Amino acid sequence: MQVYNAPLRDMRFVLHELFADDQFDAGNSAAFAEFTPDLYDAVLEEAARMSQEVLLPLNASGDLEGCTLENGVVRTPSGFREAYRLFREGGWAALASDPQWGGQGLPETVNKLVEEMTCSTNLSFGLYPGLTHGATTALESHGSEDLKQAYMPKMVSGEWAGTMCLTESHCGTDLGLLRTRADPQEDGSYRITGSKIFISAGDHDLTDNVIHLVLARLADAPKGVKGISLFLVPKFLPNDDGSVGPRNGVQVSGIEHKMGLKASATCQMSFDDAKGWIVGEPNKGLSAMFTMMNTERVSVGIQGLGVNEIAYQSAVAYARERLQGRALTGPKRPDLPADPIIVHPDVRRMLMTMRVYAEGCRAVGQWASRALDTQKHGETPELRARATDFVALMTPVVKALFTDLASEAANICVQTYGGHGYIREHGVEQFVRDARITQIYEGTNGVQALDLVGRKLAANMGRNMRPFFHAVSNLCEDMAGEGDKALAAQTAALQQAFGALQLTTATVARRAMKDGNEAGAAATDYLRMLGLVAMGYTFLKAARIATAKVAEDDGEVDFYRAKLITASFFFDRILPQATAGFLAIKSGAGSTMALAEDAF
Repeated sequence: MQVYNAPLRDMRFVLHELFADDQFDAGNSAAFAEFTPDLYDAVLEEAARMSQEVLLPLNASGDLEGCTLENGVVRTPSGFREAYRLFREGGWAALASDPQWGGQGLPETVNKLVEEMTCSTNLSFGLYPGLTHGATTALESHGSEDLKQAYMPKMVSGEWAGTMCLTESHCGTDLGLLRTRADPQEDGSYRITGSKIFISAGDHDLTDNVIHLVLARLADAPKGVKGISLFLVPKFLPNDDGSVGPRNGVQVSGIEHKMGLKASATCQMSFDDAKGWIVGEPNKGLSAMFTMMNTERVSVGIQGLGVNEIAYQSAVAYARERLQGRALTGPKRPDLPADPIIVHPDVRRMLMTMRVYAEGCRAVGQWASRALDTQKHGETPELRARATDFVALMTPVVKALFTDLASEAANICVQTYGGHGYIREHGVEQFVRDARITQIYEGTNGVQALDLVGRKLAANMGRNMRPFFHAVSNLCEDMAGEGDKALAAQTAALQQAFGALQLTTATVARRAMKDGNEAGAAATDYLRMLGLVAMGYTFLKAARIATAKVAEDDGEVDFYRAKLITASFFFDRILPQATAGFLAIKSGAGSTMALAEDAF
């Protein structure tokens, strides 16, 4: 059974309490001066209602029905059009967009929590508005004023949708191989010809128009990624008054039959002399597209968090009801023929692991979201620069760590259900199928790890690492200085893991200078190490706050006590993986690369 109640109390905790003393404080900037904590809470409560009452009932049915292609048009599952109408009319599509274009201008900290609820209750649905938000981010940053005036208001409102068209059948990650071409026209437009595959939300019946951002190559472009340009190509060409006009040369040649996300249309697209307009400068399209991709990578991490949360809640609900055996210390429910399986230590281990993953990722996600807001709205250039460095570092971590843990959590959920989890009837096997793609699209998690180790660590003489290292180091010093005996063990655990991360960072950097394979072999383990230390930082902060709140006995003692227990489980059972990562990386690339290719 798919069970979900928005974790609003924990959301309010990470939004209002956890980072009150943090280095990123865009929430106090003029851009958000009119918003109050009470308003944010009201937004979250209404988003919870929308997610639970409108989106969740369509999740399993949408997965079963899927999308269909009829006469060149993609049809979404029953109920999706009405749900999207309610979503758009409620202003959810425009939540974090600039008011200049009709957006509500709320911070990303709030927007990402709303995204989490949407993705928990219906990940397939969430992709449609999510991709549009990413497309408007790229268009706003790189488009001409004419293009922005013509397309931004309707895309921000959700009246028109957006996509990103990168992948071709012969090239995925290596975009330098793409063949789609763009031919300039006398009126300043271009004719786009080529094909793309794996285009999420490439076509659907939710909006009047679909606006594609397409990577293509000019005839005189340099080879490789330095010769890629970005173009805006609408499904329908707008009339002068902004209404939908004639059909452009864009067709859906097929929809993919996928393992999961079956209610999200993943399309094969054909561009046949389609009319488009360049976004940004010629041959600079990849950097413009990465504005969208980096936004999407953080959002994909939030998708993983969303699946993690509903998998956790669904597993807890089943564990409370399923009767099996007796507790090892004696019957807990003698009035029943057997005890609920939630009394068993191994079931508790699974549930606590999922809980820790969800709360840890939510906290780290808020940390990154605060930096996103500060990057744009920080009050000083120095603050904005520090936030930019932190976002660069954490984007691959959020994308890869959150989705890896989501896949683990979804599988743990199925394991909690046992055989009942493996069949469709209870609906939890869908979580496994839906979560799996999050580790692949927007750059596979292996590519994210390579980006972290190969680019982000080395960039600007290691400057990207400084905001992260300083934050963790300062917290450890503060906690040690306070002499809090109750949290001394947790402080020591974080200090040990952080020390291992610092040593590993230096080791990887040194070895990579001599042999690139060393960096490649270490990358995935290193990303997980850094992510676990980031989670440890947030859990230690949370434990410090919770300890004070429990002492105050302020009426929410149960919430804060649960927070302390969850933090203890993280430090006892999850953070030690960082040490294992250190040992794996220390072993080097030798055994990874030693086997001859023909011996595989």
